[in-house]
Amino acid sequence: MEKSKVYFIKEITPENIIKTYEAVGKNLEGNVAVKMHSGEKGNKNYLRPEFVKDVINYVNGTVVECNTAYEGARNSTEKHLELIKEHEWEKYFPFDLLDREGPDMELDIPSGKVLKKNYVGKDLAKYDSLLVLSHFKGHAMGGYGGALKQLSIGCASSAGKTLIHTAGKETDQTKLWDNLPEQDRFLEAMADAASSIVDYFKGNAVYINVMKNISVDCDCDGNASAPCMKDIGILASLDPVAIDQACLDLVYNSNDPGRDKLIERIESRHGVHTIEAAYDLGVGNREYELIDLDK
Repeated sequence: MEKSKVYFIKEITPENIIKTYEAVGKNLEGNVAVKMHSGEKGNKNYLRPEFVKDVINYVNGTVVECNTAYEGARNSTEKHLELIKEHEWEKYFPFDLLDREGPDMELDIPSGKVLKKNYVGKDLAKYDSLLVLSHFKGHAMGGYGGALKQLSIGCASSAGKTLIHTAGKETDQTKLWDNLPEQDRFLEAMADAASSIVDYFKGNAVYINVMKNISVDCDCDGNASAPCMKDIGILASLDPVAIDQACLDLVYNSNDPGRDKLIERIESRHGVHTIEAAYDLGVGNREYELIDLDK
C-alpha cells in the first residue's frame, strides 16, 4: 500500500488551518459537515468557535455534533442546545445537533470486528462531504482522542455511543456503566464505527488534527487536567488512520518533559489498538509521509 500523505505545519493559527486543508488537495463539495467537539461545560481545552470560524466559512460548512451517553451538560438535546448557545457555536456559522430528534440512522458494518451496525444522528443524511476537525489530546477511556474518535464516538448518537462503549451489548445509556467490556473490544468497536462513517462518505472527507492544549483528558471532561505538553502543530490528511498515527509519533518523538504523562495515558488504555484495528478494517494506512509545509 502506498504511503498516505500527512501535511504538517508548526504554527497554530486560523490561517494555517486553511493552509493545511488546501495542501491536502481535496475540495469538499455540496453540503459540508464539519465534525467538531462542542466542549463539555467547564472544559477549558476544546477548540473555540472563534478560532475555527475561518476554515468553516472557507469550506462553507455546518458544524455538527451529537448528544452524549453519560451524565453532564450534553446528554440531552435540551441541555446540549443550551450549552451550544453558551459556547457560542452558532455565532459565526451554522450548527446542527445531528440527533436532536430521532429516529437514528442505522449504518451497517458487515465486516466489523465487534459491531455489525452503528447508530448516528439522522441529520447526517443531509450532508454530502465531511471535514473532521479534531482537537488531539488524551482520553480517559480511549487513551487518546483524534480523527478516529471523532468518526466513531463523535458521530454516534447517544444510543450509538452506548453501543460502542459496551462493544455491542447495549444501546440504553442508563445501562452503559454496567456493561463495559474488555478494553480492546471497546477500541475495536470504535474502529468499526469509524469505518462505517468513512464508508458512508465514500472518500468525500478531509481530516485535520490540531495539537494544541494537549491534556491527558478529553474535551468531554468538565474538569480536565491542564495541558501537559507544549503545542505541537496542525496536521491534515485524507487518511484518518495515518493522521492519528502521525500525531502519536510526534508525541513519542517529542523532547517535551510532559510527553511521558500523555504516553502513560495512551499506553495504559492501549490507545494504539484503535489505530491497529482501523488499519485491519481498511480504513487507512499506518505508513505515511509527513510533509512539512514550513519547509
